[in-house]
Amino acid sequence: MSVQVREKLAEGFIWGAALLTVSFLVLIIGYIMVQGLGKLSISFFLENPRKMGSAGGVFSPLLGTIYFTLLTMLLAVPVGVGAAVYLTEFTGEGTLVRVIRFFTDALAGIPSIVIGLFGFAFFVVLLRPLTGGWSILSGSLTAFCMILPIIIRVSEEALHAIPNSYREGSQALGVSKWDTVVHVVLPSALPGIFTASLLGVGRVIGETAALLLTLGGSLLVPKSIFSPGRTLSMHLYLVAMETGEFSIAFATAAVLVLLILLLNLGGYYLMQRLIKRLAGGVGG
Repeated sequence: MSVQVREKLAEGFIWGAALLTVSFLVLIIGYIMVQGLGKLSISFFLENPRKMGSAGGVFSPLLGTIYFTLLTMLLAVPVGVGAAVYLTEFTGEGTLVRVIRFFTDALAGIPSIVIGLFGFAFFVVLLRPLTGGWSILSGSLTAFCMILPIIIRVSEEALHAIPNSYREGSQALGVSKWDTVVHVVLPSALPGIFTASLLGVGRVIGETAALLLTLGGSLLVPKSIFSPGRTLSMHLYLVAMETGEFSIAFATAAVLVLLILLLNLGGYYLMQRLIKRLAGGVGG
């Protein structure tokens, strides 16, 4: 078999795999939208669920999703990026770093339901006086444990991608190590860190199993981070499995898909603006 034939076969396989992937994505999103968009209305967004979710809208789950996601990212992003900076900029490739990375990878591989069980035993039961039991805070702390490895590893790769010449040039001018990291390395790695945050948001919004044990599942609007609540994905699961009202479930799924698409498009737009701004600053 000639080299040209092998190249054509490889190219055809790659294109076929890409088209198959996109086709499944379009099929899933299209089916959900066809089934769910007809149920959407202004009242569906502004009403709280009623009758265990078999009637009403998604106002409280939508707010619960926003509160829960914001709190989780406020907890996870500083810790994850800080850990990545420490591992990348302030340590060598020693035993300690290998041990930390091993346990980070191990944490990423733990099933979410197991982390949810830990969250229930530790945050909901043991730390009830501090977290309020089943609450937004307990759910966010549990989700923090799930997405922390993602943010650390993706942020690490973003920091590793910054050329050493940036660091060496800054330190050659007498700038301290810390100032070099803060003012040179981190700004250059912001697009990659932003990507890590988006991956974390996607994991948080789509999580269900762990939240069933920690978030509480209340249909009411959460008044604070110590109040129970439910997310859209959790509401979707409970409505479909407990009430069998699939019209509401598909409508909730459509809202969830639209929210994720909106977040991804908004994140992509902001990231492109950030890249252009950084490129302009370097060029200037």
